[in-house]
Amino acid sequence: MDPLLAFAGLGVGVIVGLTGMGGGALMTPILVLFFGVPPLAAVSSDLAASAVMKPFGGFVHARRGTVNWALVRWLCLGSVPSAFLGVLLMRAIGGGERVQDVVRTALGVALLLAVVGLLVKTYRRDKPTTGERPAIRIRPVPTVLLGALGGLVVGMTSVGSGSLIIVILLALYPALRPGDLVGTDLVQAIPLVFSAALGHALFGDLKLDLAAAVLVGSVPGVLIGARLSSRAPAGVVRAALIIVLIASALKLFAVPTGTVLLIVAAATALAVAEGARRRGRARTTPRDPGTDDETNANGAESASGVVPR
Repeated sequence: MDPLLAFAGLGVGVIVGLTGMGGGALMTPILVLFFGVPPLAAVSSDLAASAVMKPFGGFVHARRGTVNWALVRWLCLGSVPSAFLGVLLMRAIGGGERVQDVVRTALGVALLLAVVGLLVKTYRRDKPTTGERPAIRIRPVPTVLLGALGGLVVGMTSVGSGSLIIVILLALYPALRPGDLVGTDLVQAIPLVFSAALGHALFGDLKLDLAAAVLVGSVPGVLIGARLSSRAPAGVVRAALIIVLIASALKLFAVPTGTVLLIVAAATALAVAEGARRRGRARTTPRDPGTDDETNANGAESASGVVPR
């Protein structure tokens, strides 16, 4: 077993547990670019590893109550069958490298749009509310249809079980809190990636030794990340989501790894500086005693400098 591969799995696992996304968008390029794995084998092995890894993170969120089960059901109704269909479609078109390029580019654009949406939500100044979770009105038909779109992309590329579904949830349910967003995304991805992995395994694309090496690092990684996500302040989770979305989009656009690391480092520095500025401003601003309980399951949002929703 390659220890470097296990270490890469650990890093990706932490990101998946913390943000609910990044597995396919990060692990598949790592396997192809750094370990010389053929693309189809990388896709199938990443899916198989995710099918085992994501339940561990989902279990942590389920125990802490940061999962919207109604959304999970409607998303899976569309995504699970279409994920298997995506595998069949890729086999029918004989690999379809051009198709995968188009899908990756479209997904990269969607991720950047999600970054814009998160930034707008972060800096929007709403009136303070209580710490209770906002009521989410489920929209079944759009949720099923967009879940089916996400499943199709996952089956074809292994990318999107977290990243694309995050975009869908942000678009349809902007009132979802960051912790609930991550938990719901992680849980719905379990049957989704299992369906896609099963499709690849039936066609003999799966490399068990490769998937096992990734799992050695990714399982403890996703447990660590999930515990951090379910306990961390909402502002921290939102900042992590933004940074991972940017990194994933850049990799999908085939931006060189060195450039991606520089951009991520700059974004992280900006997030830390902005968080420190807001905390300093919060300490110098008199508090309204009526808003002291405006904390959620992820921690005190006022302390993170994010305006309570």
